[in-house]
Amino acid sequence: MSTDMSGMIECRPGARIWGEDDEDAVWTAAIDLFLLNTGNAYDALACLFGVRNSFGFQPLAEDRGLPEDVSDGVCAAFIAHLGPGYSHGTTWITGAELTAANWDETDNSGARSRRAVAGDATHWGPVWEVMRTLGGLHGPENVRLVVWFD
Repeated sequence: MSTDMSGMIECRPGARIWGEDDEDAVWTAAIDLFLLNTGNAYDALACLFGVRNSFGFQPLAEDRGLPEDVSDGVCAAFIAHLGPGYSHGTTWITGAELTAANWDETDNSGARSRRAVAGDATHWGPVWEVMRTLGGLHGPENVRLVVWFD
């Protein structure tokens, strides 16, 4: 049985201007991952999110659930897709965390690096480019990727 991923990139534009605690610094859905053609290569899902991790990667963001302050757009997409009853591995990661990640870290075999399976030269490249662009505008800590699996 295959594992499919859904999700969205969201950002918090007002946080850079007014500060993260301002009432207008809310998360806003930016783009659905479907539009960025990420595919569902299991080694990438393993190294990023710990899903189907038979490779032995140390995942960057595993099972965090939906963020407490998730945007209305992402929440609606999550519920419309399958919702909490049928999804698993729901998690999120910020642009700042991605920037700080060790992209040369490998799986248990030492054969696959995070960069090789989910770096800029893979199907994940467009996702990282959108997140870097939004991070340049709003700060990388104010951009995050929210994903869930079925």
